[in-house]
Amino acid sequence: MIVYPAIDLRGGRVVRLTEGKFDQEKTYGDDPLLVARGFAAAGATWLHVVDLDGAKDPAQRQTALLQKLAGESGLLVQTGGGIREVTQIDALLSAGAERVIVGSLAVKEPARVREWLGRFGGERIILAPDVRLDASGIPRIAAAGWQESTGVALDDFLTGYLPAGLRHILCTDISRDGKLTGPNTALYAGLINRFPTLQIQASGGVAALSDLPPLRAAGAAGVIVGRALYEKKFTLQEALAC
Repeated sequence: MIVYPAIDLRGGRVVRLTEGKFDQEKTYGDDPLLVARGFAAAGATWLHVVDLDGAKDPAQRQTALLQKLAGESGLLVQTGGGIREVTQIDALLSAGAERVIVGSLAVKEPARVREWLGRFGGERIILAPDVRLDASGIPRIAAAGWQESTGVALDDFLTGYLPAGLRHILCTDISRDGKLTGPNTALYAGLINRFPTLQIQASGGVAALSDLPPLRAAGAAGVIVGRALYEKKFTLQEALAC
């Protein structure tokens, strides 16, 4: 299981949001490259980067900063935030990203995103369904910065993409994001059981080292760790040792 330390970028700063809400931001530094190099020195191999400015306005995408992170941190980078056009994917891959994350558009315009999977391949495109559990416990996808409920069941969404070559997904339980309440391990275990061909990354809620071994035992391919590192709940070295 790969541990992906996370950097969320806003105005060139390292921040974290709670449940994706821009009015619930906490800043953790003004030098993202310094933070990323620290992750590399601790033994990380990958970096998870979300461009919050690009998510709100594609014209404000921080591609130059992403290029610096990919080229000078010593880490492989997966990145996203408001991807709407194929030209944005081209630009990020050209800037040095290994994988580009596609979120809301994957549920809103699946035919278009399936074309992207065909063009770039399943190792370059990672889909990021962000979910809330409904009253029956069924994970359903939210979109538009988590403010909009699509009603689409996660299993139906994934099944529709399998023929297109989908390989990587990053699934966030919105109710746990940024809250340090522990990940929804049962959600990921169920997905891994039902979709054994997918490499599934868990995101949202990691708060303690004890959260990591159950995810690994469930078969998660990766886990995103953000706020817990910044608030020193444990070190990245300790997480990697798990």
